[in-house]
Amino acid sequence: MTLLQSTTSQYLINGSSEAGLSPWDRGFAYGDGVFRTLKIVNGKPQHWQLHYNKLEHDCNSLGIVCPGANLFLADIDRLFAQEQLAVAKLIVTRGEGTRGYALPVLAQPSRIVIKADFPDYPAANCTFGVRLHLCHLRLARQPLLAGIKHLNRLENVLARSEWSDNSIAEGLLLDEAGNVIACTMSNVFARFGTKLMTPDLSQCGVAGVTRQFILDIAPTLGMIAEVGNIGLEQLMQADEVLICNSLYGVWQVLELNQHAWKPQETARELRKLLQE
Repeated sequence: MTLLQSTTSQYLINGSSEAGLSPWDRGFAYGDGVFRTLKIVNGKPQHWQLHYNKLEHDCNSLGIVCPGANLFLADIDRLFAQEQLAVAKLIVTRGEGTRGYALPVLAQPSRIVIKADFPDYPAANCTFGVRLHLCHLRLARQPLLAGIKHLNRLENVLARSEWSDNSIAEGLLLDEAGNVIACTMSNVFARFGTKLMTPDLSQCGVAGVTRQFILDIAPTLGMIAEVGNIGLEQLMQADEVLICNSLYGVWQVLELNQHAWKPQETARELRKLLQE
């Protein structure tokens, strides 16, 4: 199999443009692997060390040997050297195995880097804010996988299928107990005065790099960052609700479940800090 090329997408498998992914690869067969999605600006990955540290952490959590940062950077340099703005998706699978769930004794991980166009987000998402859909799907609890960006994202796929209205930017996900967890592709923050809260992800959900960055820089804006359980009713009482990921940065939520918030400044201030 050769490298799939178009004007919008390219990829490398284990550093090769001529390689293919085996049907015996456990990432394909079982979702046995992890990934990161990051922004490329002028050929360079943004917040690279944070992304690689999280990729390595997630690999270690699953007992997968994470390829070295130098290998990924070489792949990124090949694919993105001339790109002013693009998206990179980094995937690590456990590698090939035989049929069955038992772990292979000497697995060699597969490394995939995908290049894609940067999404054409509406300017109003930053200027004013976004509408959210309250998803009917509830996230299942699994502490062993909580926080990890593993390849099995069927819950997110099903949740995203719940709406087709282009005026809705994201879908809010709760767990089985009714706690706010995240959105389909974003983490969530709620501001109560000077307290900036984000949901506890020790039972389910994905802990994103931008989420951690905001937790770290919140004191710069005079806020106290806190991780804890947030119920839906509590979220509706927040002074502001924000969503974030590594591509668009931070957006304010203007509407959720027939509740509206006025446009405010925290999202803009956080985006500025992220860009710096």
